Parts: sequence; structure tokens; C-alpha cells
Amino acid sequence: MIPFSECWLVDFEFASPAGERPRPLCMVALELHSGREMRFWRDELLSMRAAPFNVGASALFVAYYASAELGCFLELSWPLPVNILDLYAEHRCETNGVPSACGDGLVGALAIRGLAHISAGEKEAMRRLILDNRSWSEAEQAAILDYCAEDVRALAAMLPCMVPKIDWPRALLRGRYMVAVARMERAGTPIDVPLLQKLRESWDPIKRQLVEEIDASFGVFDNMTFKAGRFRDYLIAAGIPWPRLSSGVLCLDDTTFRDQAATWPQLLPLHELRVTLSSLRLTGLEVSADGRNRCLLSPFRSVTGRNQPSNSKSIFGPARWMRGLIRPPPGTGVAYVDFTSQEIAIGAALSGDERMADAYSSGDPYLAFAIDAKLAPPDATKASHKPIRDRCKAIVLGINYGMSADAMAVRAGIRPCDARELLRRHREVYRTFWNWSDATVYAALLTGRMQTVFGWRRRIGNEPNVRSIMNWPMQANGAEMMRIAAIAATEAGIEICAPVHDAFLIAAPVNRLGEDVALVRELMSRAGRAVTGGLNVRTDAEIVRWPDRFMDERGAAMWDRVMRLLPGENGRAAA
Repeated sequence: MIPFSECWLVDFEFASPAGERPRPLCMVALELHSGREMRFWRDELLSMRAAPFNVGASALFVAYYASAELGCFLELSWPLPVNILDLYAEHRCETNGVPSACGDGLVGALAIRGLAHISAGEKEAMRRLILDNRSWSEAEQAAILDYCAEDVRALAAMLPCMVPKIDWPRALLRGRYMVAVARMERAGTPIDVPLLQKLRESWDPIKRQLVEEIDASFGVFDNMTFKAGRFRDYLIAAGIPWPRLSSGVLCLDDTTFRDQAATWPQLLPLHELRVTLSSLRLTGLEVSADGRNRCLLSPFRSVTGRNQPSNSKSIFGPARWMRGLIRPPPGTGVAYVDFTSQEIAIGAALSGDERMADAYSSGDPYLAFAIDAKLAPPDATKASHKPIRDRCKAIVLGINYGMSADAMAVRAGIRPCDARELLRRHREVYRTFWNWSDATVYAALLTGRMQTVFGWRRRIGNEPNVRSIMNWPMQANGAEMMRIAAIAATEAGIEICAPVHDAFLIAAPVNRLGEDVALVRELMSRAGRAVTGGLNVRTDAEIVRWPDRFMDERGAAMWDRVMRLLPGENGRAAA
């Protein structure tokens, strides 16, 4: 049963060039109970000061991927709906974890439930009609409105199938998050456009020079091509252990390379170079006429429920040096506010392990583990016992990501037997956590289901990955924490430029920036307590004011190198 007197199913068609805000073209709305339908073209929408239907407390607003419709509301300056049900979020929640050949778009969601739908080809043809034109004939407008109405009728068919499984309070919370997503996508991240343009114009020769300079220390490239055989020889000569696939070949995915570079800092330039050379990192970056990087945040797309924006379209893709292009406009500033060791806090709280909670609250959970495991004296500091702290850090972080002891050994630069001993001590010291973790895995394998504290679900397929299951509660509840914080911050009027895993980049006028940072940190702390049941999850903040630019320290060396190679800059742009 739908607990609202009115239920409005809504779909917009809009044009949205790369990086730009949506340009609403038309809207169709259908009230489910009465069957009343409304159709409006752009000129009519622009003449309205509010939606032509009830969006108040007694009504339910239903859409598929509701952030798109809510983005149109924001563009039209309409008051936003109070109660939002996003059938995309609920479809993902219902089917999460089980691969489907149908995909998660509206057509796929209909197909998986055996409901009629238009073909993917027809849908693509209509999208092209909308996106490839700036004006339409009366016949084309009628066709677009009919297509829009078809999607609304699809919602009307799908909603009754999904209602019995909907957990209304939590579903409405997810709908509320889609408002936050619409606001964050609308804000976007400020970019130094003149510098970006210079980089694009000189990118090919810069890439060749980067390879020539960086590879001088490695000898692993043939012209512009990375050679795995040469890299293997380099690793042997340098004495660096490296994970391998079951076939015996080197594991060269970006995650492995990033983790190895964290352990072996001499590999950092090579890692940044590989990321920089891959898949259109500059040409794919979506930047609007107003100098903002905007792209779909793709909420709920990952199995943990975290956002999954395109790496090539977002400034927060893997090439860390590119984040130096983030520069607040005159009179403003940005701040990067992140949760500190979020997964450790969540694991301690959910398991009820007081010793782990105390280690987290100490401010340095890695050193605390070393002390708890009697690997360091009670008065040890980060400076006095750095080597053992670093090894313990690799173990603690490896546990957070479900790594095996062998993988932890590679990450920590220690022998596998030493990693297994550290892992044994971690199990001994934090026994309550491990009992909970083991029970969580067993329950998931037995029932085939998992769930966060706020109702995001995961189904376990026929070929479960135990390490992924073990890690899921920390990551998925971390995603819940971020969603709650995003809701609170955007509703408080904070301009969030982008969410980044466990952090937010916010923007504000310089005279209000400190106040906004303090408010965001408080709201993030409240979100942390809501998910953990009261544990104070710490936050950090890095503030940048114009004319300075944002810089990720992990990409600073590459940034300086690129700026030196950029004609006419010679490092000036890094200032």
C-alpha cells in the first residue's frame, strides 16, 4: 500500500551538454490513483513558478533516477517535493549483488520484472532526437512528449510490483539523498579553465616528454607503450615483490599499482604516469561554460551503494595531479573535508569491540594496535616507532579492504610469515571485532543477504567473494554515513562541489568559508554518530582560498613536472 493520498509519477526530457546544467524540454506527470495526466513543453514549464501538481507532505513524487528530474526542478526554480521515491535506487537495493544482463536502466528494470518496454534501439533514437537538436517541429515535439509519457507509464507498471518490498522510511531517505545529488551535480567543481585549455593544446608533446623523463629511472616503456616484461625485470632488479594473477603474470590493474606505490614510494611517478596516459584524462574532463566540472555522480551504482562517477569525466578521477586544476573563483574558497579512518570507526562500532573503539579514539589506530599487540611500548610515538607503526598500518588497512596475508605482506614490504603473525595478533587483540566479522560472513553465506544500518541491501550470488563480504559492512555503512551527511549539509545551504569517497569538496565566499567548514564537520560528525550508534567519527579539513589552488600532495610532484613542461608556464601555474 502506498501511504500517500496522491502519487505523482514524473519524467522530464532535457538536453545536457557535457558539464552543463540540464535544459528541460518537456515534462509528463501522471497521478497514479486518479489516472490524471499532464503534458507540458518547455515554454509552458518556464512560465510556471512551481510544479503543476502537489509536491507537499500528502503527496509522493516518483521517478526513475530522480536526481535528473530534481535537477530540472532546480533549473526551473521550483520548490522541491517533500516525499521522493526513486525506483532506480529501490531497484538497485532490491537486486544489488546479483549480476543482470538487463542492466539497471529503466528498460532493464522493466525487463527483469517481465514488464513491457520499448526497445533499447527505440530509446536511443529518441535520445538522439533530443540531444542532437536545438529546435523541433510540432510533430517532433509530439513524438518526444509521447516518449516521455511512455516512461511515465512504465513507472506506473513497475511501482505496484515493487511496493510490497519497499521499506518506506528508508526508501524515502534514499529519495531525499537524490535531492542532495541533484544539488551537488548542479554545483560542480571550479576549474582553472585557461590553464586546462593550455594543457589540452600542448598535451601530446607533454605526454611524450613525461614518458621520456620518468621512464629514464625505470626503462619500462617502448616509445609510448608500457611493457610488462621490462617492468618485471625492473622489479627483480629493485627487489620489489609484486602480486601476480593465477596465471603467473603480473597484476597490473590500477588498484594494485596504487597500493604498491603507497608501499614503494619510488613507484609513485610511474603510477601517476600510467594513470595520466590512460583513457582521455584531459579531453574527457567535462567542464561547463561557467568553469565548473560537472558529471553524473552515479549514486547507488556500486555494490556498497557508494557513488561511482566516471573517472575520465570527473576531476577526481585517478590522476591525482589533475586536481591542481581546481581553483576557487575570486572572493571564494574551497575546502576538502573528510572522515578520518572511517572504516575503522565503523568496524569498531558495529562489532562492539571497545578495545578497537579506544584505539580509534586515540587518534592513531595504527600505533594503538602496535601498543595493544605489545609490538611497541605504551609511550611509543609515531616518530619513535615509525617502522612498526607503518607495518601495523598496512595490516589494519589491509583488513579494512579484505586483503589476504600475502597481499598485506606485499603492501607492507615484509615477509608473508611476518604478515600472518601480525594478522594473528590483530585477531587476538581485537577478538570481539573478528568474532563479529566471522559471524557476519557466515550469516551472509547462509542467508544470501546483507544489510546496512539504514537498509541498503546486498544479495550474495552463486560465486561469493568472502573478502568482499567481510569488507562490505564497513564500506556500505560508510556510504550511508556520506549520504546522511550530504543530505544534512545540502539542506543547510552548504555548496558541495563533489563527494569523494569519504570526503566532500565544498565552496563558499571567503568571509563565510570557515563557518561553513565548521558546520560541515559538525554535520558529518552527527552522521557518523547516527551510523555507529554514538561513536565520534573524526574529520579533517584542508582549506584553500583564492588565488591559491587545490592540490593533492600525492600528485604534487607530477603537477610540478607537467607545469615545467607546459610552454610559457615554467612552474608559474603551480603558484
